[in-house]
Amino acid sequence: MTKKRRSAGWYGKLDRDGFIHRSWMKNQGFPDHAFDGRPVIGICNTWSELTPCNSGLRELAEGVKRGVWEAGGFPVEFPVMSLGETQMKPTAMLFRNLLAMDVEESIRAYGIDGVVLLGGCDKTTPGQLMGAASVDLPSIVVSSGPMLNGKWQGKDIGSGTDVWKFSEAVRAGEMTLQDFMAAESGMSRSKGVCMTMGTASTMASLVEAMGLSLPTNAALPAVDSRRMALAHLTGKRIVEMVDEDIKPSDVLTKAAFLNAVLANAAVGGSTNAVVHLLALAGRVGVDLMLEDFEQGSEIPLLVNCMPSGQYLMEDFCYAGGVPVVLRALAEHGHLKRAKTVLGGDIGAYADGAECYNNDVIRPYEAPVKPAAGLRVLRGNLAPEGAIVKSSAATDALLEHEGEAFVFENIEDMKANIDRDDLPVTPETILVLKGCGPKGYPGMPEVGNMPIPKKLVQQGVRDMIRISDARMSGTAYGTVILHVSPEAQAGGPLVLVQTGDRIRVSASTGALELLVDPAELDARRAAWQPDLPDYTRGYAKLYIDHVLQADRGADLDFLVGKDTRPVTRESH
Repeated sequence: MTKKRRSAGWYGKLDRDGFIHRSWMKNQGFPDHAFDGRPVIGICNTWSELTPCNSGLRELAEGVKRGVWEAGGFPVEFPVMSLGETQMKPTAMLFRNLLAMDVEESIRAYGIDGVVLLGGCDKTTPGQLMGAASVDLPSIVVSSGPMLNGKWQGKDIGSGTDVWKFSEAVRAGEMTLQDFMAAESGMSRSKGVCMTMGTASTMASLVEAMGLSLPTNAALPAVDSRRMALAHLTGKRIVEMVDEDIKPSDVLTKAAFLNAVLANAAVGGSTNAVVHLLALAGRVGVDLMLEDFEQGSEIPLLVNCMPSGQYLMEDFCYAGGVPVVLRALAEHGHLKRAKTVLGGDIGAYADGAECYNNDVIRPYEAPVKPAAGLRVLRGNLAPEGAIVKSSAATDALLEHEGEAFVFENIEDMKANIDRDDLPVTPETILVLKGCGPKGYPGMPEVGNMPIPKKLVQQGVRDMIRISDARMSGTAYGTVILHVSPEAQAGGPLVLVQTGDRIRVSASTGALELLVDPAELDARRAAWQPDLPDYTRGYAKLYIDHVLQADRGADLDFLVGKDTRPVTRESH
């Protein structure tokens, strides 16, 4: 006996309510047989001209619709909030949870049986997944895909990564402002997300590694015709998923999350994956902890892409993409059994995968770096943890002790970082406060502070930087991030003063403030939290309810899910 579809509660009733739901939909030209009991598939679209990464999603939605119609479904596209990483102030991360609420409530309120999530830009993918997971209807992802490789002066340049490098070169007097500006147009040559292994491409890679999309979703360029074909096949597959009742809770198991941790290490993925995976795990009730990310610490870096390597996502695609990485993990006993949106095991995604460029995707025995995963640090400076991306760090700085120079907030840092008399050396540890979830608010990507100008001019390109902020997945350097609890919440970071000594040891996972406990107690007694700048609207709601980074920076009242049917009508 066929299970009654959820959409029948809207379109299957032969009464006044059914009349209203069907009749108003018919004003768009849908025929009677569109409401004959076939599965209604929502296409959740984050397209926006203010989100350049997602500007190709209008076209991809048409591909999804073709596949849905072909499989006997009824596709209906709907918009949700779009988060333009490069365009929003104070930070797109402030609004990730708002997007998740938008997605969750839209899916719950409308008469759909399954949903295709069209996203790509950094916060759109995790925000959509968090919302969909909380409703737990059959769901599948189509990513917008990376831009084509950037080109300038006859060489490839990468989103973000080369911006940071060029910017430092200008500050050092090694690059003219004219050349800097000339590189601008050549960097972003097509629709799509950053073509470095930034957060957008990282999350697309992890979505594929977790079995939440069809194989090859992560790396196909946004303008490649094969991405449109993938969208078509995804539309076809979501109809089948509705019939098979494959939900996010079936795919998002602990094993799937651990596969994401391992894949993140192998591709040199973004530190932002930590907060997004933790938040997503909280929605489905999976006990994912910061310590679980240490399982990837000894996984070799296989993908030679910026910022940890040399190449870009277009090259990664042509070399074989994520399936090749999954095959390497499986062959060395790391890939865990986990169900996918295709209904089988994730191992099937690696079947037949072949590497076509061994310099872009290195053999397991000859990696870019032998141990590339994120390192989790703890100590009296970060009781609830902090992280460092070892693959993008300077090895010599991962074991270091030095004096702190403290910036109390982002304005302090910007006002003073270029001072000629700034009392810093290459051994100094820069500390930035007030940039956590509550403090900024929204935990911006400012953790990769600029190197002080006086040191840049001396040739220094890396030094230890510590903050309660995040950094772009396109960034690099020995940057310690997500210090938890944050300064605004009264974490020990708020007590650090210029001249204090700090010890960092990635090998032992230590982050220690070397100050006498009695002195810290005295500082604590004198500390008063800053008053929030936001006293109304969503920002106030966020500040009042956001969790710390070690719990994914979700809102406390959004953790978990609500799968109860909606029974009350609007008329």
